[in-house]
Amino acid sequence: MVWRVGVDVAIFERLHQALSARDAKAYVNLLDDDYRFIRHRYGATLNKSEMEALLCSMMDAETFRWPQDARCIYENDEILVEHHVADFADAGTEAVLAVHLIKDGKIIRTETGATTIDA
Repeated sequence: MVWRVGVDVAIFERLHQALSARDAKAYVNLLDDDYRFIRHRYGATLNKSEMEALLCSMMDAETFRWPQDARCIYENDEILVEHHVADFADAGTEAVLAVHLIKDGKIIRTETGATTIDA
């Protein structure tokens, strides 16, 4: 990737650069203060500070390998739809479809759908 001064880099690229670098702060900086992550699997919603704690925990783990095969399906200034494969310590490997709602250049809401991949 080539960085150019004055050119906005897509949120997808910045998210995955942060993940690859295990940089939770860079990831959290992309989230709006009113951010919500809907965790359908657990029936819970995380706010920005709870998401930061989760990201820090994941990125500090030696087994962190997420995401793999990440690709942007669609992105504009209101929505980002992405697909990736994720390995979870408690749940094996999943194919994940994530939808991020964007407002004023920040992610305000994320929802995911996941399918377990048998090894």
